[in-house]
Amino acid sequence: MTLALDELAARLESAWSPKSATTWKADNPALGQCSVTALVVHDLLGGCILKTRLGAGWHFYNWIDGQRLDLTATQFQRPVAYEDLPATRDEAFSDTSTEQYQALRSAVLGCFVSRTSGASVLDPLRTFRPDLARRAATRRSRIHCSE
Repeated sequence: MTLALDELAARLESAWSPKSATTWKADNPALGQCSVTALVVHDLLGGCILKTRLGAGWHFYNWIDGQRLDLTATQFQRPVAYEDLPATRDEAFSDTSTEQYQALRSAVLGCFVSRTSGASVLDPLRTFRPDLARRAATRRSRIHCSE
């Protein structure tokens, strides 16, 4: 089974909560979830974590297979003017907490276990990572990271 990005996005959105970001709101569930989401997506799909300065802080998102992937862009009322600056996991962690990261990661990973067999569907994602890295390596002219 291969997990589609829209399914991953739906699973993340259903997992977002006050436990994964203290700024969470029912009417804007993506609010404050950018760093923790970028970290969990990086865990699952590899690629890079990128950042863009918004106001006084940073907005974090992912670069997967030569494409920007911002699963929390819906938190903003206007389109983001992306800078696509490389970021580290430590930088993304500086915008969240270990408890918030573990809460989102556990909630999302729980979604990836088949309720009938108990088997994880993460293995296809993990075997996809080397392929992502190979293909993205040929497209790194603008984004430089170690996928």
